[in-house]
Amino acid sequence: MSAPHTHAHPHSHDHDPEGSTLGEMDVRVRALETLLTQKGYVDPAALDRIIETYETKIGPHNGARVVARAWTDPEFHAWLLKDATAAIASFGFTGRQGEHMVAVENTPAVHNMVVCTLCSCYPWPVLGLPPVWYKSAPYRAKAVMDPRGVLADFGVTLPEDTAIRVWDSTAEVRYLVLPMRPQGTSEMSEDQLASLVTRDSMIGTGLALPPGPAPASAGATP
Repeated sequence: MSAPHTHAHPHSHDHDPEGSTLGEMDVRVRALETLLTQKGYVDPAALDRIIETYETKIGPHNGARVVARAWTDPEFHAWLLKDATAAIASFGFTGRQGEHMVAVENTPAVHNMVVCTLCSCYPWPVLGLPPVWYKSAPYRAKAVMDPRGVLADFGVTLPEDTAIRVWDSTAEVRYLVLPMRPQGTSEMSEDQLASLVTRDSMIGTGLALPPGPAPASAGATP
């Protein structure tokens, strides 16, 4: 029998749910980008580089620094779990989509996963732009109904007795998963530890990487 999972904090928004108008919004954004490009206001190549930087480099790198500090500094660890907004702000990571943060810690007994069931609320200051799959309807639905199945899609298998807790982000609160520190890292520096922290591990769809060369499939998404 699979371990039980809980769906934490009902979803509450003060803005229109994006899920029902995602197609329309995508069309509007593409049309606006085309218009601005035609008028010479936007360089598509430069825009792509900016998006890639925030999606894969700046954002996840910020969150990785926070996690690595929590792994190495007991006082910061306690602060992060008590007041994630302030603890994260101490790094200078603040701004829209990160005003109210909550950190949830993975343990051998509990694995946390984050979803936004009605739209795509996401902690941009620490994770950058949300990946496409995070905003997709299949992920949002399956994360709540079958979180263990979602983890399997990402190549993650947990012990049967590990409970899975699903946290539903809202317009008011966004979550950062504090993954478990990998074994064999006691001698690693904070910077070295940060390199083991992936974006997916901070969403809960992945685990922190083991020390040493990363597996060829690391970071892959379904």
